[in-house]
Amino acid sequence: MEFLTPPFMQRALLAAVLVGVIAPAVGIYLVQRRQALMGDGIGHIAMTGVGLGFLLSTSPVWMATAVAVAGAVVMELIRWYGRTRGDLALAMLFYGGMAGGVLLINLSDTGSNANLTSYLFGSLSTVSSEDITSICVLAAFVLLVTLGLRRQLFAVSQDEEFARVTGLPVRALNLLVAVTAAVTVTVAMRVVGLLLVSALMVVPVAAAQQISRSFKVTFVLSVVIGTAVTLAGTITSYYQDVPPGATIVLLAIAVFVALTLLATPMAGRRARRSEAASGGCTLEVPASRPAPDELRV
Repeated sequence: MEFLTPPFMQRALLAAVLVGVIAPAVGIYLVQRRQALMGDGIGHIAMTGVGLGFLLSTSPVWMATAVAVAGAVVMELIRWYGRTRGDLALAMLFYGGMAGGVLLINLSDTGSNANLTSYLFGSLSTVSSEDITSICVLAAFVLLVTLGLRRQLFAVSQDEEFARVTGLPVRALNLLVAVTAAVTVTVAMRVVGLLLVSALMVVPVAAAQQISRSFKVTFVLSVVIGTAVTLAGTITSYYQDVPPGATIVLLAIAVFVALTLLATPMAGRRARRSEAASGGCTLEVPASRPAPDELRV
């Protein structure tokens, strides 16, 4: 338990636990909405906030949060109103955010390329007490939203039209998901980095989906996986002196591969049991008339 002795490791482990919980908690809604790369785009935008924080000698975490939230709102507006040029506008927003961050941090007196690298890929030794306070406050907001409004967010993520018919404020909830994703990105940037945070939001969810069939089980399992890989990656980076963000993401991918290999024979056994229970009867459709997508036997 030597890794618990240094104060910076205590702060890093606390940050890792919080990130491991909230990243998949938000990511599950992004996956359901087919917006798995949204976190990556917000990470690019947040770079401008980091650079602005150094330039104005304020907290880079809080400044990145403000800029990322504003960027997430703009992304949602583009999604609602953008037509043929929506993708182009998003691309310019993402690249402009990254370029702005690099420019601003080099214009500041306190910033440097070393500071930039720690925000891009994460760094254990740079997690300060002030960062922990910010991370705890922001993580509490994310958990309040993802758990308190889980039914409404799930309904909107599954079928916006149905949710609108039932009276849910679809646009407000979509905007809340985007804002929550932006907050999650800024929380996680000290541990996994802005360039890799999207993977931590998506990969644990994809891994959990391999062996679960319900939203509730997927939610819980993805949080468990996220917490496990962030802790394991943080401890590994302490002993092996490797980048924490890259280590955490590779561990998450390894879990995904392992669960995928485990799920394949399980799916085969379930199919055989189902066939045996139905007496081996199957519905055959002539080759000239393929079955519609809605047909389930």
